[in-house]
Amino acid sequence: MRITRRETFNAAHRLFRPDWDDQKNLEVFGKCSNPNWHGHNYTLYVTVEGDVSPETGFVLNLKALSKIIGTFVLEKLDHKNINTEVDFMQGKLASTENLAIGIWEQIEGPIMDMNARLYCVKVVETEKNFVEYFGK
Repeated sequence: MRITRRETFNAAHRLFRPDWDDQKNLEVFGKCSNPNWHGHNYTLYVTVEGDVSPETGFVLNLKALSKIIGTFVLEKLDHKNINTEVDFMQGKLASTENLAIGIWEQIEGPIMDMNARLYCVKVVETEKNFVEYFGK
């Protein structure tokens, strides 16, 4: 059985490589390489899987999942600059792909501690662009 929790957050970022000049970054990343940053209203879907508990009827209490996401993800990301303020994104290109991997790494352990398995992290950056990460 799989269940999914949806959350939202707002954050700024810049796609760029510091070892490239502004022209090369513009060629590769377009206006997303703006030195003054840009932001998104992200939507996050966290899907977990496991057996339904005969005691509760849950795979995982969604309130507990929401608390995990809040503590390990939203408190770190919401209204932050992903490049400069988010500990788990330091030293990484602030792409949506890397963000999804980083979120996975933040919540996989706490979800396992709740006797469930993380199945998918989906990060929606715009209505046209999203990534899904299913772990390694």
